Amino acid sequence: MAAPTAGKPAPGVRSTFVSYARLVKFQFVLDFCLALVVAWTALPPEAKFSGQTYLVLLTFVLGQIGVLSAVMSLDDVTGIKDGSDQANYLHGDQSRLRPLSRKPLLTGALSVSHAARFGYLSIAWGVLWWTVTALIAPHPAPWAILVAALLLTSSVQYSWGLKLSYRGLGEALLLLCPAAFVVAPYGFLTGELPALVAVCALLFGFGQLMIGAYSNTNDIEGDAAVGRRTVAVLTSPRGNRVFLGCVTTANLALIVLPPAVGWVPWWFPLVLLPVVVLRVRQYGSFLSNGNPLLARKRGVVVFRTTVVCLLAAGLLHSGF
Repeated sequence: MAAPTAGKPAPGVRSTFVSYARLVKFQFVLDFCLALVVAWTALPPEAKFSGQTYLVLLTFVLGQIGVLSAVMSLDDVTGIKDGSDQANYLHGDQSRLRPLSRKPLLTGALSVSHAARFGYLSIAWGVLWWTVTALIAPHPAPWAILVAALLLTSSVQYSWGLKLSYRGLGEALLLLCPAAFVVAPYGFLTGELPALVAVCALLFGFGQLMIGAYSNTNDIEGDAAVGRRTVAVLTSPRGNRVFLGCVTTANLALIVLPPAVGWVPWWFPLVLLPVVVLRVRQYGSFLSNGNPLLARKRGVVVFRTTVVCLLAAGLLHSGF
């Protein structure tokens, strides 16, 4: 990091910590960590309160924090290097719904080299703790280890490395990676993947996809300039609205159809009813006002509501 200018005090420990917390988007890291609570509520009663269960969840979440910190940090490093963050955050009045303070590389609070180094160390931290998780897990099924390995290697390359979001795979990652954060720890703890857990995992993933898709809608100009191939970039405004309608419909179908075919209990849609109402409102309001950042903000509310409903469904199904 460059030396501070004369007369300007060097940043203290607290301000440096805050800058790194903003770099990794700590609010969203905490949201992603709710995946472990979703997985825990779906566990059989005899596994819920096992000391080994808590130890596995602890080591997994430590690794998860590392993986997510790497994803967020390296995404910002790429964004500052290719100019997409400057284009998406510095033009127009966007501070109210997506404040510039979330981008410490743009504000100068952190240097690119420090952020990149932090991202690489975060990857190593994630690998370390997920290796420990696999070693101590009571049922380290090969498929669960594979899911964790694919999650680590693909998620960090959203904007870095292979830059998968630049190759048209961004929306798939936004759906599948959050879902894997539910599936992997459940697999480590039980060696199984019941239909209810798979459905809950995908609903968790849709929560993040529907935040990212509206964010991408706002960032069309900046993403197109640097070659990030999102659906919003690749289609017309009408085509993007159709896409958003399709994923909204898919999200709602995942709530209604599984109980219809007997994969989850009949009462599942009743527990998820608040999600249905809020999701329809999110898309309907976007069609009427065309404000993607407002829709994105509402998507955060829908996601968190989804988590609460999934926790209720898991507890109702498995018991305490």
